[in-house]
Amino acid sequence: MQANTLKKKWLIISHGFNMDGRAASLTVTDKIPYLMDAGIEPIVLSAITGEKDSRFPHYQLLPWGPAGLRFDFRHYVATKYGRGWMYKILTPLVSALLLPFTALEKLLIGLSSQSSWSFAAAHRGEKIIKKEQIELIYSSGGAWSAHYAAYLIKKLTGKKWIAEIHDPMVIRDEPQDNGTAPRKSKDKRFLQRLEGLICRDADQVWWFTQGALDYAKLRHPVLGDKGFVVLPGALPPGCEEPLPTHHLYQAKLHIAHFGSLANDRSLAPVLAAIAPLLDANPTIKSRLQIDVYGAALDQASVDAIQQLHLEDIVQAHGRIENDPVTAKTGRERVMEIMRAADVLLLLHGDYEWCAEYIPSKSYDYFWSGRPIWGITNRNPFFDEMLTERGAYISHTLDPASILQVFQRIEQDWQAQAIPTRAMTTVTPQSAVETILKRVAA
Repeated sequence: MQANTLKKKWLIISHGFNMDGRAASLTVTDKIPYLMDAGIEPIVLSAITGEKDSRFPHYQLLPWGPAGLRFDFRHYVATKYGRGWMYKILTPLVSALLLPFTALEKLLIGLSSQSSWSFAAAHRGEKIIKKEQIELIYSSGGAWSAHYAAYLIKKLTGKKWIAEIHDPMVIRDEPQDNGTAPRKSKDKRFLQRLEGLICRDADQVWWFTQGALDYAKLRHPVLGDKGFVVLPGALPPGCEEPLPTHHLYQAKLHIAHFGSLANDRSLAPVLAAIAPLLDANPTIKSRLQIDVYGAALDQASVDAIQQLHLEDIVQAHGRIENDPVTAKTGRERVMEIMRAADVLLLLHGDYEWCAEYIPSKSYDYFWSGRPIWGITNRNPFFDEMLTERGAYISHTLDPASILQVFQRIEQDWQAQAIPTRAMTTVTPQSAVETILKRVAA
């Protein structure tokens, strides 16, 4: 992209902007250099939980409600001072002071903690638009408060609005559920309504999978041709370094998982499927290690490890932080660790809306040069993406497929013949090019 001397100002609203390597942040922050190269001058509104950006105006705003204040304060203190004595003293004290107001907010409003940030962002956004020649509003979420803030600003100013939906806003519970029936909680019912407002009032809207777009169109025919699909891609630091010419095999088979875990996206189905083989073959068990980076183990994984007596094979390494000695960022170190692993484990989950979702970590994996073991669920498009890149593929709800593929990986590792190759990557640059074409149309 060629730099443009005529700068266009975009008001970018992203609750978690520059927030410690989280997917909801990287999805938008990785696009920023390409937007700037295309002549866009960002003006960003975010929460205080991320790092303040010095390249352009970046306003970090406090939420207006007690639940949001409590959440942001806890994260801010942890980021600024760690989780030592200051965190252990200050955060319970602030939580206790806010408790009566938090309880009242929950009783009267009943929305998620970051909901009140919408009003802070809308208030500041309207002021900025009165002062600046803003071309459009770009909301990215992640946290749905960014979209609601953009909706409010659109109503107040009439400015063009484009919206980037990270995950489906309406979570379906079963194949027969198309998301039109009222959800059970007040927060989820509000999200249903907000999805409708976005589809009706935003000028352009994109999702990250065709499945998510199709269900949104089914619920809101008013969306028409304003909706489209953009693969977000990734450009992690260090990804463009040359790939190692030879893979170093170690004494153990290292299968590495990166990113968050939850009870519905867990190691538990994997461990349950391979446990009988490990019990029957202690030698295989002794030379296997599953490394988990970036998150604590979910409770389902913890329970499975204890019940199946697999404590020796699962190692949780936590978050990979910046290294003050080498000056490498956490993301640079993660890429190095990825490239040293034998196989990268990619967990999709066991929920129905996997049909509308692709794990964001996939795009980092594509840069690693290491083989991927994708354990997917109800998503043929995702399967096709992985197949095109030579991945091992199993299915979450099919234990036999998990066991079969694990046996193949273990045999390939023993033969030092795990297939590796440079993969077709997906970059934020291509995402930005698609967005700019739609905006200009």
